[in-house]
Amino acid sequence: MKTSNHLLYCHLKKYASFEDSDFPQMLSYFEELDLKKKDIVMKAGNLCNHNFFVMDGCLHMYFTSEKGTERTVQFALEGWWISDFLAYHNRTNTDFNIQAVENTKVLAISYEKQEQLYHDFPLFERYFRTIHQIGYGASLNKMKYLHNLSKEDIYLHFTEHFPEFAQRVPQYLIASFLGLTPEYVSEIRAKKRS
Repeated sequence: MKTSNHLLYCHLKKYASFEDSDFPQMLSYFEELDLKKKDIVMKAGNLCNHNFFVMDGCLHMYFTSEKGTERTVQFALEGWWISDFLAYHNRTNTDFNIQAVENTKVLAISYEKQEQLYHDFPLFERYFRTIHQIGYGASLNKMKYLHNLSKEDIYLHFTEHFPEFAQRVPQYLIASFLGLTPEYVSEIRAKKRS
């Protein structure tokens, strides 16, 4: 199946079985959004009513601390889902922003349409359960590394295991995600080069 939404098709096929002829109808529940770099697609303080699938580009989710510092908690590249899943599930306002790191194309699905999608295509319940289990496992691994490794080793582990991020995402966002300062990341990079 060659469409502009080929990535979602392949991702679904990886985790669920369905008839190819059903895919166009499944796709009708989504809205395609083209975001420019720095566009905010979810704003803190607003109802979290959408789940986003990245087709091209990169998003990051962050909150602003009491001191006014932005703290990145999640990234999403092509083939990844991103939302404040707890606020989305509870139908509440979010404490997070989701912003485009670069020009990005996403498929957005509202809470209401996702519920209807579950009803019309039950395979999506299994699909999202699998996606959320994988995401939860990844967040546990992140916590393990943050508690177990030195700050330098956290950065080196991240850049070695996720080179696509290291090449595409600005260093200050990686630093924020790992709980480091941009200055410290610069020191590590300089030391690694020498």
